[in-house]
Amino acid sequence: MEIPGEHWQHKKNIMMETAQAMCGLSKGPCMHKETWWWNVEVAEAVREKKKKYGNWKKRKIDRDMEGVQEE
Repeated sequence: MEIPGEHWQHKKNIMMETAQAMCGLSKGPCMHKETWWWNVEVAEAVREKKKKYGNWKKRKIDRDMEGVQEE
């Protein structure tokens, strides 16, 4: 008689092996992320947008949302 946990582990192994055979296996995330487009101008724009969003989130005033939603 099989223990229930072993039964499900066996089923899982079959499914994982089948999925790997059908889909393949990735080697993980890409290690050479390109950030050639990220510069001081972009960093400043993101910083400013986060600041405006934070102000809006605290106070819920529509004028604080100006500049956050437009882009």
